[in-house]
Amino acid sequence: MIPSPGETAGAWWDNTGWSDARVAAAKQGGYSTEFDLPAYFLHDVPADVAASGQPYQRPEADAAFASVCDFDDWPPVTIRAVAGADDRFFPVAFQQALARDRLGIEPDVLPGGHLIALAHPAELASYLLAL
Repeated sequence: MIPSPGETAGAWWDNTGWSDARVAAAKQGGYSTEFDLPAYFLHDVPADVAASGQPYQRPEADAAFASVCDFDDWPPVTIRAVAGADDRFFPVAFQQALARDRLGIEPDVLPGGHLIALAHPAELASYLLAL
């Protein structure tokens, strides 16, 4: 999620057109357009890794979606974005367009879905260490 200055995470969903992008990707990819945790978040996470996290699952606090991104502009530093090539929740084409629009950059696309750090930890770590 790449926020705009002053945007809340709750407003981000409608402001970006995320839902339409997610549904279009699901139709094209042949999986359900109805949100399903395994289909959208866990489809490429090893079963043992997914199972080990189950006891720690908690609902997201409402405050996370109501808090305003309290900044006027992105800082004048190099900014990078990573997109999972197989992310079903934030489809890669959506992430690419969002990074172009909001940051003026192309995201680096790595193998993996929404939980890339769990599904492809070595690839993500190698990418980060090479920065």
